[in-house]
Amino acid sequence: MRILHTADLHFGQNIYQHYDRLDEHIHFFKQLHKWIENYSPDVMIISGDIYDVAQPAASVWTAFNAEIVKLRREFPSLFIVMVAGNHDSASRIESHSKVWDLAGITVVGTPPPLLTTAPEGWEDRYVARTPSGFIITVPYISGERTDTMLHLQEYVKSLNEENLPVVMTGHLAAIGSDMEGHNPEIGNLRPVAIEKFGSAYDYLALGHIHKSQTLGHAAVYDEETHTYPSPVARYSGSVLHVSEDENYPHSVSLVDIEKHKGNVAIRQLKIEQLRHFVTLPVDSVEPFATAKEAISYLKKFIKTGDNVYIRFRISNNAVIPADFNSIVYEMIDKSGKDIRYNPRMIFVSSDDLNSNNSADTQIHIDIEDIKQMTDPREFVRKTAGSYPELTEEDLDDLFREVEESIRKTQEEQ
Repeated sequence: MRILHTADLHFGQNIYQHYDRLDEHIHFFKQLHKWIENYSPDVMIISGDIYDVAQPAASVWTAFNAEIVKLRREFPSLFIVMVAGNHDSASRIESHSKVWDLAGITVVGTPPPLLTTAPEGWEDRYVARTPSGFIITVPYISGERTDTMLHLQEYVKSLNEENLPVVMTGHLAAIGSDMEGHNPEIGNLRPVAIEKFGSAYDYLALGHIHKSQTLGHAAVYDEETHTYPSPVARYSGSVLHVSEDENYPHSVSLVDIEKHKGNVAIRQLKIEQLRHFVTLPVDSVEPFATAKEAISYLKKFIKTGDNVYIRFRISNNAVIPADFNSIVYEMIDKSGKDIRYNPRMIFVSSDDLNSNNSADTQIHIDIEDIKQMTDPREFVRKTAGSYPELTEEDLDDLFREVEESIRKTQEEQ
């Protein structure tokens, strides 16, 4: 069985409240087409967080559906499996599943039932049978369902007379995973011991953590094939740099399973990013001492910079004029360059520099992070030292936005 495993598309992401990333996602799908054509996988799995928000705009649904339908038409023998993640609306994803069934695409939104209340034959909804093997399709589950996972594996075992490969999906934060650039508290996913998933699978296709990694094995970033004994659990990682803190390669995983309980060979296919994140100044660890210095540097950077997201690293002693961001936006607009600006600066104190603390290790929180926090005190605690310019008025505005988001979510539910 050959699998193309990806996850965490976050399709429809609007970054910094201002920039649509649709062209970056389309750029990714073009690469996906080439890989499927070149490597002829039997199955493609998307392990959750298909969308960036639970209620994406109609244009986002339309664009994503068009890309998946295009794949289906171009590669009719490819078995496509998609499951919901914590960013997705499980019920909304599930409501579309019957339509996707008509196209021969398996889409699972809502999690399996509790065993004590499960109707007869429920397992068939969560087990996809393909000519090359079985796929246990498990979307994001807010609580532990160890008994359910084990039961589904036993169910597949009773069907697997030909000793075909067995694959599971999952969307969770696994204990021991490398969460670099990804705050584990965001999304309210409590870390889970991977042993809870059992061991009767050959490959566990994981989503949620954005850094690609094979659990229990050393990290590799080459495109060589690495072989491991079954069972193997792996995060494919997100397809884009979802934030500037994800400064590591992103890839999809090409997985070959020879047989059930045999070897699992994994090759990383590196994703070419349409845009990269840059922190200014790029040629110094020292922050800008003044706003004027930052503007002067930007004038020079604009001449050569293109296809980038930028943010400033600046001394927390610097006085930032009220029209600073307006000046930056105007400079970028006049340049005609594809430069996208993050107005959330990194403020660095002299103590940070003297203690050799990297500015990039400071805690950064934006609106998308805040929306998923359940306790307002969490925001205050985490921003106390990272946002010296934050005022009570700013806090009031942010909390009002959180309240509005919660209200909309409750209405949807």
